[in-house]
Amino acid sequence: SADSQHRLFDQVAGGINMLDAVIAAVKAVAQQEIMPRYLRVARQRKADGSLFTEADLAAQEALALALRKIYPGTVVGEEMPEQQQVEQWLAGDAGLWCLDPIDGTSNFVNGLPYFAVSVALMRHGRSVLGVVYNPVADEMFYAEKGRGAYLNGEKLPIKEHVPALRSAMASVDLKRLDYKLAAAVSTAPPCSSQRNYGASALEWCYTAAGRFDLYLHGGQKLWDYAAGCLILEEAGGCMCGFDQDDFWAEPLWQRPVIAALDPDLFLQWRDWVRAHR
Repeated sequence: SADSQHRLFDQVAGGINMLDAVIAAVKAVAQQEIMPRYLRVARQRKADGSLFTEADLAAQEALALALRKIYPGTVVGEEMPEQQQVEQWLAGDAGLWCLDPIDGTSNFVNGLPYFAVSVALMRHGRSVLGVVYNPVADEMFYAEKGRGAYLNGEKLPIKEHVPALRSAMASVDLKRLDYKLAAAVSTAPPCSSQRNYGASALEWCYTAAGRFDLYLHGGQKLWDYAAGCLILEEAGGCMCGFDQDDFWAEPLWQRPVIAALDPDLFLQWRDWVRAHR
């Protein structure tokens, strides 16, 4: 229930509630394990071609340790082997930490200041707490189920202006869209402008803040959306998949995203995207 949920968040661990404890842990790991390696770190490639670094591994280990002290759930992290991720997910129904130690590793490695630490607490397959931190900008986005979303203490969204669809700013990840949709959104988009900065967790948060009006992604892993989707939802935003209006009904490990902060704009965007697939 919502009451038991909030009792969970308010439970005292050394005098601070769970959300404050998670924020403190994320900030500490970013300062100790990630930023000292920024612009200095060696990189390797995983089997799927994506980059990972010693900073990812060190940050994941430190985060997992800190989060288990706050709440002793299972942990699913991006840098775990795939089989272990599935096993942890299946074992973690009652309480699971989902984390991406550095979302936007390619940006991190190449010196682009757009990457984040992403942490979510999930229960029964849904996110109930989410924290996304960009250590370069010192921007901490966070939300608890039923309690609103915030950026550094300011309630989201921070920008209220709702444009018409034709004048909207979109965040679009083109490389995971099929050719037909990618071609349509590239050559004849319904919006005025589009960007892709390469860190999914922050894209959700920028949409929640009103920096982006629209969001489109062809398929995300659990840790790409676990924290960000809650932050957008708690900011009043809407989301769905390509085929399902219920975002959570789409495939767990490869979930497409159509999202917007404004409900009316969302419906126009959803209908346009689905018509061009």
